[in-house]
This record gives sequence, structure tokens and C-alpha cells, in this order.
Amino acid sequence: MPPLTLNAVFQLIIGVGLLNVWLVRFNKRTSYRGGGAGTLREEFKAYQLPSAAFYVVGALKITAGILLLAGLWWPLPVRAAAAVVAVLMVGAMLMHTRIKDPILKSVPAVVLLAMCLVLVVRA
Repeated sequence: MPPLTLNAVFQLIIGVGLLNVWLVRFNKRTSYRGGGAGTLREEFKAYQLPSAAFYVVGALKITAGILLLAGLWWPLPVRAAAAVVAVLMVGAMLMHTRIKDPILKSVPAVVLLAMCLVLVVRA
């Protein structure tokens, strides 16, 4: 097991969180989905994004999640993965704002952005 540093904790939280949302809770309703959407696909429709965006964002988040978790044991580009997620979280916050979601729906994106920025600076 890798040492329990702040970076390791953030990598674990972000990596598991991304994989949970995109692989486990893909078709499940949560209170954080934009525009009252019930699934990830519906959320992207609520944001009026092209269908290709769904696949590009999904691939980026799943890849970044895997890199962040595997980076706990192997020298992988954790900083780059965190930077990609940070950019995507800024995009998520903008999408919530664009469709006038309540601020509470942006909380996960804000928290992940903060953790990713720590990893970008400290990794």
C-alpha cells in the first residue's frame, strides 16, 4: 500500500469518484445531475452538448480516474490526469451555470476542482 499522503488521498477520492459516476452510477439519478436529468446521457442533453461530447468527456474522465488510481503504485502522469479533470470540472461548473442549476449541483465539481489543483501543484 502506498503511503497515506494528501496527494494519495486526493488521488483515491478523485479516481474512485470518477469511476463510480461513469461506470457504476451511469444510469442512476442523483441530486447533482444537471437540469433534472436522471442519467449521464440525459445530463449532456440538458446542457445541449453534442452527443460526441458525452463520449469524449467519458473517455477522458475514465482514463484520468484509472491513471490517478494506478499512479498510487506506479510513476504515471498524475499531474496531467489531474489537470485534465480540473479543466473538465471548470466545464461542469460552466454547464450548471449555463442552464441555471442551483449552486448545490456544482458542489461536486468545485470540490474535485480544488483537489485536482492541489495535485497539479504538488504532484
